[in-house]
Amino acid sequence: MEESLRFIYEKEYWYISAFINTNEFIGETKAEEIEALLLNRLKNLTENDLIKAYNFLDKYPNAEEKKRTLANMVKSIDIECDWEPFFQNFPYTDEKNPYTEDNKNLTYNTLGYFKLEVEYYKNEPFHKETITPDILQQIPFISIDILKEFNKKKENQYLILDLESPIYIFVISKKIKPIEVQWTDENIQKYRKSIGTWTQLYSGQWTDYSDDLFKRRIKDNLTNRLSELQYIGRNSGFIYMVPQNFETEFDYINQVILDPTPKIRAVLFALMSINNSLDILFMKRYSDVFMDIKKIEEKTNNLRFLRGMIQTKMSLIYSELDWNPREHYIRILTHLLKIFRIEVIIDRVNDKFKTLYDTLLELYTKRNEENQKSTKKAVNLLSGIFGAGFVIDFVNALRLAAGVGDEEITIRILYITISIILGASFFALFIYFILGRFKSRKLNFGHTVDAVIQDDNKNIILIKRRYAPYKGKYALPGGFIKYDEDPEQAVIREVREETNLAVKIISKIGTYDQKGRDPRGKIVSTAFKCRPVKDFSMAMEGDDASRVEVVPIDKLKNLEFAFDHNQILKDAGILK
Repeated sequence: MEESLRFIYEKEYWYISAFINTNEFIGETKAEEIEALLLNRLKNLTENDLIKAYNFLDKYPNAEEKKRTLANMVKSIDIECDWEPFFQNFPYTDEKNPYTEDNKNLTYNTLGYFKLEVEYYKNEPFHKETITPDILQQIPFISIDILKEFNKKKENQYLILDLESPIYIFVISKKIKPIEVQWTDENIQKYRKSIGTWTQLYSGQWTDYSDDLFKRRIKDNLTNRLSELQYIGRNSGFIYMVPQNFETEFDYINQVILDPTPKIRAVLFALMSINNSLDILFMKRYSDVFMDIKKIEEKTNNLRFLRGMIQTKMSLIYSELDWNPREHYIRILTHLLKIFRIEVIIDRVNDKFKTLYDTLLELYTKRNEENQKSTKKAVNLLSGIFGAGFVIDFVNALRLAAGVGDEEITIRILYITISIILGASFFALFIYFILGRFKSRKLNFGHTVDAVIQDDNKNIILIKRRYAPYKGKYALPGGFIKYDEDPEQAVIREVREETNLAVKIISKIGTYDQKGRDPRGKIVSTAFKCRPVKDFSMAMEGDDASRVEVVPIDKLKNLEFAFDHNQILKDAGILK
């Protein structure tokens, strides 16, 4: 049976990756705003703000005591936030939200991270003994919700915080009870449950996990010393140092562990952002309705440039792995590259670039074939016109040769008739050219349909989007219209593909073409009010939907919708 051992919390460091545009504001200024915001909100949390955390703590023994500790912790919190630029001159465009009011792309020029030094009970260190990992993990989740509101504000449109990932946390300890121990393999195994609850902060703190899981949690102790523990996980890390080492050598720990971890994680954020942008561009290229190839190719080339910048930076890291003599540092860098799966994600991004260029080639081939067909038609028409010109020459010759009489009148009538035919042909050629230009412009934006499906019990069918943009947000069933479809056919087909439901159209709600309504480009949507042919019992997710939900109308006001679907629901008379 494992002997009792407790780590005493000292402080922690939070890291949040971000893109910013330094032409619009200064990163350090945003750091000050984030620091003030979190201090104000966390110190003044209400019982309602803490309800989710309380529900989580209810699963643990001594839940009421833990709740009181949590409430006291947030009131005592101390935060210092700094902005750390990592990649400057990094021209990133967010394809998920690329439009401002004047229809210009939102661009960013710096990749970096916000570093927050966080400490509870700074002036009352004896209270730190009450802090346990299950309590500690709650406050970053609350902070993410606060920062999501902050990031949505108009004045922060030139800031993208990585809030899809958990806030990365390094917890620091410099004291254990009841006794100090040397961290041999034997003692690590002996106290593995105490260690295991601190090494992966977000992974749950149950004490009855299998032996195999505890072994996986504590197998990568990265320190070279018997007086320290150093664990770096995918979403959190834990460092224990004896007081003497903490006072004299924490700067070294800062340099070799706390500094490279958020940098590699920022690389991960950039790669995943490029990956998401490629997904959006892939949909533009692969879909029948997106044909503005030059614009998409320009965006793809920009992403290639960013990928090249990342690979150049990674080359410097790989070079350091080759020549740096510090074995401890090399071990940590190797571990970071492994846990963040950087090489795997780079390979995945490279594969997507290859796939995108293959589809681009297909679209260029298709466009060339269409142009060749159009050219051939025009040439044939011109040939006919020029052929008719020879007829005119022939008629003119007859007219000159003929004398006065019925023959001359007949030739004049024939001359006038052919002239009318030629004029009509030239007019038809002009119309053909204009229609071609109109069709070409029309292909530069997409046409979609959306369905508001209501049953007799005042319920609405909604999907949760499987892919970007607005991944995970609620949306109306719908999608792109194919070339051979009218909107009514398309909405019935898309509803079937996304929800497995058969519907009948009741009425048209309207057409939506507001600038910036869809981050993928200019997309015009036609919305229809529909009713299910049977009931909602057959509803099942498919295609772009990660989930299909039957939602009562009175619950809609609490949901966050993709695109402008809340406006469509209002126009349908569903949402007030």
